[in-house]
Amino acid sequence: MMTLAPTMLWPKYTSIRKRTMALIAPLSVEDCCVQSMPETSPAKWHVAHTAWFFETFVLEPYEVPFKPFHETFRAMFSSYNASGETHPDSRRGLFTRPSLSVIQDYHRNIDERMHRLLRLPPKDEMLPMLTILGLHHEQQHQELILADIKHLLSQNPLTPCYQMPGALPSIPPGPLKWHDFEGGIREIGYAGEGFCYDNESPRHKEYLQPYQLASRLVTNSDYLEFIEAGGYENSALWLSEGWDWLKSNQHSHPMYWLRKGVDWQEFTLNGVLPLSLNAPVVHVSYYEADAYARWFGARLPTEAEWENAASQQRIAGNFGENGHFHPIPSDAEGLVQLYGDAWEWTQSSYSAYPGYSPAKAKADGPISAVWDKAVGEYNSRSMVDQYVLRGGCCVTPLERIRPSFRNFFPARTRWQFSGIRLARDFAKPG
Repeated sequence: MMTLAPTMLWPKYTSIRKRTMALIAPLSVEDCCVQSMPETSPAKWHVAHTAWFFETFVLEPYEVPFKPFHETFRAMFSSYNASGETHPDSRRGLFTRPSLSVIQDYHRNIDERMHRLLRLPPKDEMLPMLTILGLHHEQQHQELILADIKHLLSQNPLTPCYQMPGALPSIPPGPLKWHDFEGGIREIGYAGEGFCYDNESPRHKEYLQPYQLASRLVTNSDYLEFIEAGGYENSALWLSEGWDWLKSNQHSHPMYWLRKGVDWQEFTLNGVLPLSLNAPVVHVSYYEADAYARWFGARLPTEAEWENAASQQRIAGNFGENGHFHPIPSDAEGLVQLYGDAWEWTQSSYSAYPGYSPAKAKADGPISAVWDKAVGEYNSRSMVDQYVLRGGCCVTPLERIRPSFRNFFPARTRWQFSGIRLARDFAKPG
């Protein structure tokens, strides 16, 4: 992995760390403490956890002398307990103390110590590598802060806004068209010298049958047709596990949709707005995405199909930097919205690539062990019972996304900004 010199890392470090604090600025102290469901975390925990990452994986092995900000924080804001097992996420909302102001002090303290460390000549190449890993980890949590706070605010009868509503584009999208891709042997996985996660490697060959991808994401209007056609009542469209999930939870529309008389509304980070029929549908589970594809007479793409197409496209789209924090329509020609707007469910289970092993440091000894644990923080231990999503969404920092980037969630997940792109097999006539 190509790395920057520690002194060159500081501007990037400060920019990313300041954005985290800017994301929680619109929130009240109470907003930052509450956990709305087991899958989410309080904003206060996210801020503390990102500070914990730098303290644990960068400062502890390199700072002399090292002294933790608070000994209890080392377990309290870790993803692991003393036995190396993950903390139960559902208990994070019980941490009413320390106060948000103390967490902000923790954040500042880590920044001051990182500044001193990054001004010194590096002892080895692991320091910048671990720092870069920490920054990408923080950008992951910036996205989670927005997804989590959206779920929290949606539970409030006041339907509060995270940010003041602004005008969102409402242009009609172009008609759905199909783009052809030849079959054959294709390489997927990360190629380059910049940062990537261990789950994006090794680059390897996969054989693809000829296939087609839809030109754009499925819109709210498209999905409303599925609802009105009885899609949520037709068991033949659903995976058996998905049907059980649907009935046990009594779902009948995407998360955050609200029915007001004959009209539909949608809860957004800008408050409750009329449902934008032209915008991509989001907050659907894998089960819902798969059922819609079956109803349409198509299927979800594999992640290899998606990456093969995306690697031929420029990375541009509606990302978190745009400040919309909501998907927007596109009337552009060609294969659009592969990046940004909505994470796209694929039919691929999240598993290791051929030849995969958790990333290892080039150094020997305790620093290598630190790298192994830091990388294991969120990838290699998660390769079970999850599906891959691709492309990023409207709250994803642009810098996070590459053609090879693999996101992953359980099939029931709806609180993420997840949407649908259709695929189908393709055979040339004659």
